[in-house]
Amino acid sequence: MSREFPLVVILGPTASGKSNLAIKLAKKFNGEIICADSRTIYKDMNIGTAKPNSDDQKLVRHWGLDLVNPGDYFSVSDFKLYADEKIKSIRSRNKVPFLVGGSGLYINSVIYNYNFNNKKKESLRNRLDKFSVDDLINHCKNNNIELPENYKNKRYLIKTIENDGKNSNNNKLLDNIIVVGISTEKNILSNRISSRVDKMFDQGLIDETKRLIEKYGIDNEAGTANAYRFVCGYLNNELSFQDMKNKIAQSDRKLIKKQNTWFKRDKNINWLKLDEAYEYIYELLNKIVLK
Repeated sequence: MSREFPLVVILGPTASGKSNLAIKLAKKFNGEIICADSRTIYKDMNIGTAKPNSDDQKLVRHWGLDLVNPGDYFSVSDFKLYADEKIKSIRSRNKVPFLVGGSGLYINSVIYNYNFNNKKKESLRNRLDKFSVDDLINHCKNNNIELPENYKNKRYLIKTIENDGKNSNNNKLLDNIIVVGISTEKNILSNRISSRVDKMFDQGLIDETKRLIEKYGIDNEAGTANAYRFVCGYLNNELSFQDMKNKIAQSDRKLIKKQNTWFKRDKNINWLKLDEAYEYIYELLNKIVLK
C-alpha cells in the first residue's frame, strides 16, 4: 500500500544551488525530481539551459525534461497536467516527489492548483495566432502586460497574453506540501552566473547552437531563447565573443531579478540559505519518511 509522502518544493532564482540540493535530498529519501523550468522542457537544448546532465539523472530520476521540440506549443496548463500526473505516480511507488525550479508560474500552477479554462484559452490562442508580432507587442503594451524576455518570439508573446491574470481562483496552498525558497546573496549569484557562462562555452555551447539551428531553425527557442540568441548574434558577426558572453550573463542576472520579484510576493515560501534548507527539509522528511 502506497503512502502519500509530502510534495517537497524547492524554488529560487537561477544559479541558487537548488538543483544540487534537491538531488542530495532526493537521493537520501528515495525521491524523484520534477523540473519546473520553462526552458529545460525542450529537447536538444541542454548546455544553454543548464539542464541536469546525465550523471545527475543517473543519481536521481528526473521528470519534466525533453518534453517537446523547440517551437512546439507547451503551456502552463500542459505543465500542470504533466506534473500532477507525475506527483501521483511517484507517490504510488512509495517515493517522495520533489518539484524543483525557477519558473514561478509553473510552480504556482501546481502548488495552488490553478484552474485553466482550456476551451477559452484555445479560442484566445487561435485569435492571437492571426496577429503579427508587432500587433501582439502593442496588445501587451496597451493592456499593461509585461513583455516576455523573448518578446520577438510570437509563441512566447501569445503564451504571455494567455497567462495574464487568467490562471487561478485559488490562493490556498495544497495540503501535504513543503515549500522552501533558496536565499542567496546577490554577489554570490552574480559570480556563479559568470562561472556558469564560462562552463557553457567549455561544454560546447556554440556547437550546440549550430546543431539546434540546423535541426529546428532559428525562429524558435533554438534561435531566440536564453543564451542561444546571443550565440546567434556572434555567429552572424553581430557580437564579439566577449560581448556575447557578457550579454548571456547580463540576461541571466535580469532573469534572477525577475524571479526574485515573482517569488517574494508569495508569503507561503520559507526562505532559507542552502545549508539551512537542507537541515530543515531533512528534519521534516526524516520524521515522515524514515519513521
